[in-house]
Amino acid sequence: MFEKNVSLKSYNTFGIEAKASHFFTFRSVDQLQQALEQSAGMPLLVLGGGSNVLLTRDFEGLVLKNGLMGVELIEETEEHYYIKVQAGENWHQFVLKAIENGWGGIENLSLIPGTVGAAPMQNIGAYGVEIEQVFDHLEALEIASGQLRRFNHAECAFGYRESVFKKELKGRFIICSVTFKLTKAHEFNTSYGAIQQTLDEMGVTQLSIKAISDAVIKIRQSKLPDPAQIGNAGSFFKNPSVDKIDYEGLKAEFTNVPGYNQPDGKVKIPAAWLIEQAGWKGKTFGNIGVHKLQPLVLVNYGGGNGNAIKELAFDIQASVSQKFGIELHPEVNII
Repeated sequence: MFEKNVSLKSYNTFGIEAKASHFFTFRSVDQLQQALEQSAGMPLLVLGGGSNVLLTRDFEGLVLKNGLMGVELIEETEEHYYIKVQAGENWHQFVLKAIENGWGGIENLSLIPGTVGAAPMQNIGAYGVEIEQVFDHLEALEIASGQLRRFNHAECAFGYRESVFKKELKGRFIICSVTFKLTKAHEFNTSYGAIQQTLDEMGVTQLSIKAISDAVIKIRQSKLPDPAQIGNAGSFFKNPSVDKIDYEGLKAEFTNVPGYNQPDGKVKIPAAWLIEQAGWKGKTFGNIGVHKLQPLVLVNYGGGNGNAIKELAFDIQASVSQKFGIELHPEVNII
C-alpha cells in the first residue's frame, strides 16, 4: 500500500531534498482510515501543499499526502453561500473558483500558497482578512480513533496564525474538509496595504471581488518570490505584538518603527521591518538567503539544506532580539 524511500523535494515549496521511509496519498476518508490502521505506531507527517514546512531531515515514518478533492455548494440563504471544500484542494484555485461564482469574502486571500485543509489550521490571513471571518465548520479525522469529528468556529479557537490544531490538538487530527460562509452582497476590504493604490493604478472604477483579487495578486507577485522559481515557504515569521508601553519605548529609540493597534490593546509590529533594520534583507549565504524584496521570506536558491535555513532563522531571531528586545516566532513548521 505504501511507497518506500520517496523523495519529498517536489512535495515542499522550499524544494528541500529529504526522503520519507513510507509515503501514501489518500483520496478518500476510507483510504485515510485504512492507512492509519496499517501504520499504527509509526510517526506521521501530513502534507497538504507543503508550503508551510521546512524539512531538516529524512522522515522515518509515514508521510500522508492529502489528496481529498471537491468543491460543493451545500446550502444557500438570502445572504450567504455555504461552500464545502475538500482539504486537498489548492487554496488559490478555490479562491479563483469562488470569484468566478460570485462567492465573496476570500478575494483578499488570493495567491496564498497551500491547500484548503491548512487554511484553518494556520488561520491564514492577508490584506485585512483572516480565515476565521469566513469559516463555518470543518470535519477532521481523529488519528487515535479513526473517527470523523465536526468542529465549529468556537471549537477551533482561532488566533493570529493559530488554531486549536496547532496547540492542544496538534498532531491529533487530520482535517478532511472545510465549509466556508461566503457572501452574496459583498463588503469590499481595500484599506489594507497598497490595495486601493493598486486598484487606482489599474484604472478600476467599479469595485468587485475580481478587481480586489487581481490587485492582491499583482501586489503579491511584485513582492514575493514564486516557489516554482525560488524555493520558499512565504512569510517565515509571525508579526510580533507588544504592549503599548513597550511600543512607546521602542518609538523613542527608533522613531520610524511602524505599529498597528490591535483589538487586545497591543501593537503589532511588522516582522519584515525588524528584520530589515537588523541588516538581513537581501543577504545570501551560499545557496540560501533572505529575499531581496521581502525580508520576511527565507529562500532556497537551489540545493539548499533545511538545517542551514533553520540556523539562518535562529540567527535572525537572535539579531532582532538583541537589537529590539523582541522575540520573533516562526510561522513555518520546522520538521
